Amino acid sequence: MQQPSSHYKRHRFPGELISHAVWLYYRFSLSYRDVEELLAERGVAVSYETVRRWCKKFGPIFADGVRRRRPRPGDKWHIDEVPLKSSGRRYWLWRAVDQDGLVLDILVQERRHQEAAEAFLRRLVDGHGYAPRVVVTDKLASYPPALQRVLPGVEHRRHKGLNNRAENSHLARWRVLPLARWPGVASHMRGALRRRPAARAREPRAYGSVQRWERAASSSRARRRPRARGRKRAWRGGRAPSET
Repeated sequence: MQQPSSHYKRHRFPGELISHAVWLYYRFSLSYRDVEELLAERGVAVSYETVRRWCKKFGPIFADGVRRRRPRPGDKWHIDEVPLKSSGRRYWLWRAVDQDGLVLDILVQERRHQEAAEAFLRRLVDGHGYAPRVVVTDKLASYPPALQRVLPGVEHRRHKGLNNRAENSHLARWRVLPLARWPGVASHMRGALRRRPAARAREPRAYGSVQRWERAASSSRARRRPRARGRKRAWRGGRAPSET
């Protein structure tokens, strides 16, 4: 990524090396130490703390350049809000996508009233610099007055089924998971994705693998006290029924 030389003044390393290190950190799932080792293999001696400072300084600059060069989103916006919990408190995650599924912006707010809807709409308009042709939402009562104040000349469509683009944009897409096209596979995959956080929460952290967990569970069942057999159940309120 080519950047003006003014950004790299008073830096020891050239701009190509700095931009490559920042690109490695943000493009792949790497840590600062991983980037340090990759650069060391190419004969560049730089510490992970220097990589962290580069990412903190040049990351927003590179992001603004990529954001300006990306294509303009569609003119049909789908807006939706979903609840989430953080530190025991309930918040609302506002999301907006276009007709192609491109995420326009997200915002976490404490409420979902008219003021929150207006704040999110103004953030969208100021961030993209244009007004959409159509805005599709669900039947939340906060959207009509907020759109009348922020986007008065935009067509507003309120329907639960029409807003599936915003509600399902976070799920896996068909082009990423081709197996989901087969009948019955998609429902199993969606069920597994829903149960995965709960299964992780129930999994004990003391055991490193599922096999060790199963062995520990079987040993605990073996040590369990056997149930006494032949003991008659005590009946309350009268004599036991006679066998026929």
